[in-house]
Amino acid sequence: MDDKNLENKYFTILLDENGNFSSIYDKINAREILQKGKKGNLLQAFEDKPLTYDAWDINIYYQEKMWEINDLTGVQVTEAGPVRSALKINRKFLDSTIEQTIYLYNDINRIDFDNTIDWKEKQILLKAAFPVDIHADKATYEIQYGNVERPTHWNTSWDRARFEVCGHKWADLSEGGYGVSLLNDCKYGHDIKDSVMRLTLLKSSTNPNVDADRETHRFIYSLYPHVGDWKTAGVTDMAYKLNCPMYAKVEAAHDGSLPAEFSFVSLDRDNVMIEVVKKAEDSDDTIVRLYEYKNERATIKLTCCKPLVYAAECDLMENETDTIKVEENTFDFEIKPYEIKTFKIRFQAIE
Repeated sequence: MDDKNLENKYFTILLDENGNFSSIYDKINAREILQKGKKGNLLQAFEDKPLTYDAWDINIYYQEKMWEINDLTGVQVTEAGPVRSALKINRKFLDSTIEQTIYLYNDINRIDFDNTIDWKEKQILLKAAFPVDIHADKATYEIQYGNVERPTHWNTSWDRARFEVCGHKWADLSEGGYGVSLLNDCKYGHDIKDSVMRLTLLKSSTNPNVDADRETHRFIYSLYPHVGDWKTAGVTDMAYKLNCPMYAKVEAAHDGSLPAEFSFVSLDRDNVMIEVVKKAEDSDDTIVRLYEYKNERATIKLTCCKPLVYAAECDLMENETDTIKVEENTFDFEIKPYEIKTFKIRFQAIE
């Protein structure tokens, strides 16, 4: 790794003189990810003066005035270890500074962009752009407890009106057999048109707060190229790993034993996601809320870390609607496409 080349067993990345990606080559699948002649991880600033609702609206004409952020002030390799390598890129834009650390992992086929931005601007919209070489007339965006598809063209007036799309942890663009996902840990505005994937990073409105979005921001977005579509590639799982990373802590020896892998609660199918594990509002029972996200019907086995004495299905207010037969630490249930289910469980008392 140096200031012009990043490489691991998954990717070979070339940078231009401005620190932008001129090539992202997928070594495993032998294909270029970026469109020919286009730049990736390009930071774009737009004049943003909506007609009304300055802090909430983005009017489509914002794209008429755009600046590429290419004022490079420093490039430095900061890590080159057995787990990951890192390249730090510093940029300046007007009165603001942008520090971006790009991470490549030895065993994760994902590219992370860790950003620290000291933002001083007003009424300027900041986006990161990836023009990917993917042919698709629709993109998929994660929403709460599911996902939604939106067109990648402006063929009709209602398509044109949906130029900015709300999404949570990921947006995906896939063609037959291959795709690219743009993941994030806290940025929820996207636009994908003509195979250019963009994520909105900052808005900096002046009304009702004249200093909105100013000062220091810290966030991560990631590029995740993959075989197959978002379902087969485990995009939802990868986005959760970005948002809920594993933490390591050094501890002294403890009494007792634990297995090498331990789960408080787990499922035997990968089309259902456990979203909530919490104490019940009106008792000492435990609430488990989950949802189906691949549009598949299934019979699921839920397994807990210790024996159960009681389980019931609930509504979202935790009112019990049906009791469930338990066997030791497991029970089965059926789930429909995109259905949300909530269970109240009670563990066997430890003597």
